[in-house]
Amino acid sequence: MSAADIRLIAAALAGILLAVAMIVRGRLHPFIGLLCGAFAVGLFAGLPLPEIAKAVQKGVGDIIGGTGLIVALGLSLGAMLHLSGAAAALAQGALRLTGARAAPWATLGIAIVIGLPLFFETGLVLLLPIVVAAAEAMAGDDPAARDGAKLRLIMPALAGLGVVHALVPPHPGPLLAVEALGANLGKTMLYGILVAIPTAILAGPVLARFVTPGVRLAPPLLHDHRLDLATPNRFASLVIVLLPVLLIATGELGQMAPGLKGAGWLVAASNPVIALLVTNLLALPLLFGRRLREAKIQDAVWHETMAAAGAILLAIGAGGALKQVLVSAGLSDLLARLVLMYAVSPLLLGWLVAVGIRLAAGSATVATITAVGIMPGVVAGSGVSPELVVLAIGAGSVFFSHVNDPGFWLVKSYVGTSTADTFKTWSLLETVISVVGLALVVALSYVV
Repeated sequence: MSAADIRLIAAALAGILLAVAMIVRGRLHPFIGLLCGAFAVGLFAGLPLPEIAKAVQKGVGDIIGGTGLIVALGLSLGAMLHLSGAAAALAQGALRLTGARAAPWATLGIAIVIGLPLFFETGLVLLLPIVVAAAEAMAGDDPAARDGAKLRLIMPALAGLGVVHALVPPHPGPLLAVEALGANLGKTMLYGILVAIPTAILAGPVLARFVTPGVRLAPPLLHDHRLDLATPNRFASLVIVLLPVLLIATGELGQMAPGLKGAGWLVAASNPVIALLVTNLLALPLLFGRRLREAKIQDAVWHETMAAAGAILLAIGAGGALKQVLVSAGLSDLLARLVLMYAVSPLLLGWLVAVGIRLAAGSATVATITAVGIMPGVVAGSGVSPELVVLAIGAGSVFFSHVNDPGFWLVKSYVGTSTADTFKTWSLLETVISVVGLALVVALSYVV
């Protein structure tokens, strides 16, 4: 590598470390930390300040314009499912059907299904109180045994939410990666599900057997709050949860059929924004009935949506800014040259880049955004399947959740674990998802 290449790598590391210091040590919001890190990368790399500012604006605009609507529509759908009690009704009904012995597996399935159309934090806030309440009801009288029994139910729920967040569109991270790398959405969904299910089994019910002994739970700090409404019909609730995925899958698969390729209604159905908007419009009457026009219900739904959307959109927008500055500085081209020169696996490289950003910035979506932004040259030059690169980056984006990840504190607050035990359970669970996910993606690369 030349001196200029070394300077570029040093600039990228310095900017990312500055962002980490501002977020972790300075307790600043990731929005400010990541923006400062983006400007630092550009300055250290020798870019003129006006050029850095343009890259920052482009990066924020690209991400908010491409992913912002999906995030907002997913959050509003999550708010409707939460406040109406639809998700709680689905989860409680499924757990009653299975009984205590099969409850961990039922919880895993519920989390995967409910988590499919929702942003991770939304799914977490929506599902964890239900699972914690079910675990309380199913646990025995012995305090030590109760804590273990509760965690063996809670960890599969966390695993189910984690794998779909990392690996299965229409989650914003994988969906953005699909668009950025030119991957096929239908294939990515199929490969993602094939990787996600065994990964979730290992990270959830299997891992829980080994890590739950000795973990003690305090009373959760956060509790569920819903509107006083009649419980929606369970079948209608299930339709709302699955509809976005079914619309996208129908559109993608339908276009593969002879004579239907390019059909306007199929193209529209496969568009995630249209799929989520249609689902939102149907969810209002199906979940709230005649009360959907009440001011307090509308206020509650949109207040919950906007409160979450503001923080998430600012953070991923700043992640887009950091990505664009790295691209403008030439890091994408440098990585493409290194892959060709040293025969580095593009899957491993994408995973490692996502892991680095994840550890630095905390957000899985920011890690995905940054990694995919500098990988197109690598994908084009190596000829590797872009769908598998999407999944490798997604797996890397959830590596070892720690103190700079909002999800870490949400899990701790809802479950009632100490900080040390949150590392032992949640952080380890995310790491297993990341490593097993990568291993399965690499294995899949020899088959497809």
